Amino acid sequence: MSNVAKLAADALTEGGGIFRLSPTWVPRSFLQPGRRLKLHPNDYYALGTHRGGIDERWFGSTTVAANEGAPDDEGLSYCVFGGEKFTLRDAISELGAEIIGDSIWGKYNRWPVYSKFFDNMGPIPHHMHQNAEQAAKVGQEGKPESYYFPPQMNAIGNNFPYTFMGLEPGTTKQDVIDCLDRWNDGDNGILDLSKAYRLKPGTGWLIPPCVLHAPGSLVTYEPQWGSDVFGMYQSMVEGRAVPRSLLTKDFPEDKHDDNEYLVDALDWEANVDPNFKDNNYLEPIAIGDTAADGYVDRWIVYGKVKGEQLFTAKELTVDPGAKVTIKDTGAYSWITVQGEGTIGNLRLQTPAMIRFGEMTEDEVFVTEKTAQAGVTIENTGSEPLVSLRYFGPDACPSAPNIGDYRK
Repeated sequence: MSNVAKLAADALTEGGGIFRLSPTWVPRSFLQPGRRLKLHPNDYYALGTHRGGIDERWFGSTTVAANEGAPDDEGLSYCVFGGEKFTLRDAISELGAEIIGDSIWGKYNRWPVYSKFFDNMGPIPHHMHQNAEQAAKVGQEGKPESYYFPPQMNAIGNNFPYTFMGLEPGTTKQDVIDCLDRWNDGDNGILDLSKAYRLKPGTGWLIPPCVLHAPGSLVTYEPQWGSDVFGMYQSMVEGRAVPRSLLTKDFPEDKHDDNEYLVDALDWEANVDPNFKDNNYLEPIAIGDTAADGYVDRWIVYGKVKGEQLFTAKELTVDPGAKVTIKDTGAYSWITVQGEGTIGNLRLQTPAMIRFGEMTEDEVFVTEKTAQAGVTIENTGSEPLVSLRYFGPDACPSAPNIGDYRK
């Protein structure tokens, strides 16, 4: 047994099938941090201004961040046990189905999803994420994703809490080609072809690949496929130029100057869908009538992408003094956003401020077997204990469909 395998096995034994994870911080050189991730004010540029400000925290990640100049492990989650640490990716590589279950391990041979908090001062460029076929051409994977706006993280909306999504019905491909042709003329005007939706804390969206979107300035919890591909179609944001390399970086090199090819890469039907909101908007759906028992569990991310369930997520709220055992059908990554308590035999506490490199007690990863047997959560504090947890592909067959919140 390798050292990582032994450490991981010992950690699961002591943690009752639950890993303790340390915070994983990711900077973006082309964005301005929103400063709501609870990092110490002095630490948002802890990696140096040349790397950019830290505007993301990744959860349960076995995916490397595609950042220029980044170390090989940027984006990877670390398990902490007995004064040592090892990546969740290595633990899963060693123990496989024991952690993520036979179905996901057998099909993907890895944990193929991750989530993050995404936190910026203003909007980011109108962009898309390639689908699986497109990403494979550059040796990567596609990226469908989803959004949920946790109220606990959004006491302030920052500069632009609106997201442009898709393209207005009637927009033509030539309209978008013309925008790309104007890349070096200043603002290329692509937002003139789109529609902005006001973002509301406590709601969310499901975003398929190849659909344009320009995320606004709410802190966003984003369960998504394990990839960091994108193409940015907007040439300027808030007066700042967007390098054309951020449009072309995940397309074949011989297509970088082919604007028609870049526009054809969009899922046109999905972008100009006249019922875009009906087909992509999410509101929480309570799982049973449990408030009298001191807790409420809600679906916050659900629905299928091209007929496939790729990820789902839930929000659990446990009242002060309450104790509940939750059973789930798959392994999950957990982040606590309010309150304190315990999960199994591990302590939970939501930090008010975190120094870069400092350990916290708000994040864990629960194995499939433990999730299915049931995990006991107790609120030992004086305010609600609130957590978000996301699941891998096909892990939640009982999840709702898009639009079910209306029922």
